[in-house]
Amino acid sequence: MNVLEVRDLSFSYPDKSILHRLSFNVESGDFLCIIGTNGTGKSTLLKLILNILPSTEGEIRLLGKPSDKFRDYSKIAYVSQKATSFNRDFPATVEEIVTLGLYSQKGFMQRYTKEDKEKVAAALKRVGMYDYKDKKIGHLSGGQQQRVFIAKALVSSPEIIFLDEPTVGIDIKAVDSICCLLGELNKSGITIIMVTHDISSVLFHSNKVLLLSEDGHGEMMSASEFNSHTISNHVHHKH
Repeated sequence: MNVLEVRDLSFSYPDKSILHRLSFNVESGDFLCIIGTNGTGKSTLLKLILNILPSTEGEIRLLGKPSDKFRDYSKIAYVSQKATSFNRDFPATVEEIVTLGLYSQKGFMQRYTKEDKEKVAAALKRVGMYDYKDKKIGHLSGGQQQRVFIAKALVSSPEIIFLDEPTVGIDIKAVDSICCLLGELNKSGITIIMVTHDISSVLFHSNKVLLLSEDGHGEMMSASEFNSHTISNHVHHKH
């Protein structure tokens, strides 16, 4: 089943055309990496899918509904690029941050129940961060913070998790462990759609790659096709 369908999507900023007649599908259980050089619209594409930016040309359907009519927010989760940019004095604890992931279901004024606390604990255990639940988020390393944000995404039991460059600014060992964690979540049945520069994560964990090009087009391929013939042509490890 297609959980995401994009048809003939075009998008321009006032001074620049970014995406041009882009079409692709994502099926339930896929792990899709969206890659391309800077300025090809990777983050823009995620924001269009999530209706953070309004799309004008083309069609986006999320879990069968047009993206602008989609309201079932507990079924999707988004880890933004800025998720880990905390100053050290930010007062929230790890547990409080993950609890925020329940707002899509509860609304801000609801009381948190014992069951909610159990969900938060389960999400933290899943990402290996339960022992840090009372720590301030600003006191953790970048990799640990990112695990907490993945736990926040998991707490509503989403069908799809969208991540925008989840490994930016994280040391190389933490990058591997984050990618392995996402691979495990994907194997458990969660569809992962991730913008990334990190080619090793593409090769080991994803099954599909969407390569965005400078002219705004996109090419969808299996990860193995990507592995065999595009590494040398298209993608540079450093940008």
